[in-house]
Amino acid sequence: MSKIFLASLLLFSLLFSVASAEPIPNYYKPYAPITTDKQVYSWTDKVKIIINAPSWNENKNGIDSIGDDQGYFIKLSTHGHDLEPYKLVETSQNSGVFTGEVTLTGFSHDADGDGKIDTQPRTLGSGPTSGFLEADRDDGITVSFEFADGVVLTKSAQIRWNEGIISFDKPSYLPNETARIQIIDLDMNLNPESSDTVTVEISSDSDIAGIKIDATETDEDSGVFTANLSFTSRDKSSGNRLHAIFDDKLFAKYTDHTLPSPFGIADNIEITAESVLSSNSPSADKVTLENVMLTDSSGKLVEKPVIGQQLHIAAEIKNTQDYEQPFVYLVQVTDSSGIVEALSWSKGSIAVNQKLGVSQSWSPNKPDTYNVETFVWKSIDNTLPLTSSTKSTYKITE
Repeated sequence: MSKIFLASLLLFSLLFSVASAEPIPNYYKPYAPITTDKQVYSWTDKVKIIINAPSWNENKNGIDSIGDDQGYFIKLSTHGHDLEPYKLVETSQNSGVFTGEVTLTGFSHDADGDGKIDTQPRTLGSGPTSGFLEADRDDGITVSFEFADGVVLTKSAQIRWNEGIISFDKPSYLPNETARIQIIDLDMNLNPESSDTVTVEISSDSDIAGIKIDATETDEDSGVFTANLSFTSRDKSSGNRLHAIFDDKLFAKYTDHTLPSPFGIADNIEITAESVLSSNSPSADKVTLENVMLTDSSGKLVEKPVIGQQLHIAAEIKNTQDYEQPFVYLVQVTDSSGIVEALSWSKGSIAVNQKLGVSQSWSPNKPDTYNVETFVWKSIDNTLPLTSSTKSTYKITE
């Protein structure tokens, strides 16, 4: 472009006050930086766009717009879809800063695993806030602005799915406390204009089946979801109330159906978190273990056990709490060298103030001096002792 032509263009502009993109743009140093509010978006995010273009501030006393002037369009595009022209408007009089936003609408996908499509993919609108643009899982959005004839400025940002995170707000709770479960999954911000919900599965050692509760988005566009949970030791689980007793492990599970590469689009994974329902009393106070003895199959006390004899390590346990207590009664027999000769257990549940007889059988196969230890745990998976263990020594003869 010649200097004579540029001078003629300037004169024409001054004489006739014709509004144009930029009367004399600097083709070698165009100034109109484009920014977006994030560098990485999820598939249904709202994208906020800012273009600082002072040379397009034509009306010092009014609100200007850019992007929809013939020949100087703004274009918003993903890999398979685009909007053009797309108008942005000035933030205030004489600012030279132009803004707008577009909502990504993803693609057809069951985002929560309920068998229904959760998105409404569509591409339409002309700005500055009315646009919708379809996007894939591994995609990008590009903002293109034709700043002047033959000068196109661009800005791109990534679009991707994210792996969810779930957590309890505390490592342990007292029975009268309220637990807060938090899920962070930006991909489930399906509608950035309102708060979404996700489903969380909650269970305990005492209620393995558990309950399903809804976690609500903390803000219409946050992708962070929370749910409150209370506890009951006597009643069944219902609503946002979980049946759990002292020292129960607490489990929270969230299934993520929108996973980033290298997962497939149809893949899902279970994301879990754990906590504990604590008590103020020591675990050894939960039950009592009494009258541990060696008996025969008829229940008679055995004072001189012999090889091959069917023996029973019997005891009585009593529940000292005001709720039903699950338990495991475990017996371990070791020989004089410390080698485990027998290990067995039985599990059950004991009612409030109930006393219950328990036993495990053992048949020695060689003469030796044996140590017999007994334990009462909450479960095989949760080896929290409900009472102190016992240890007895028996000499087996031929």
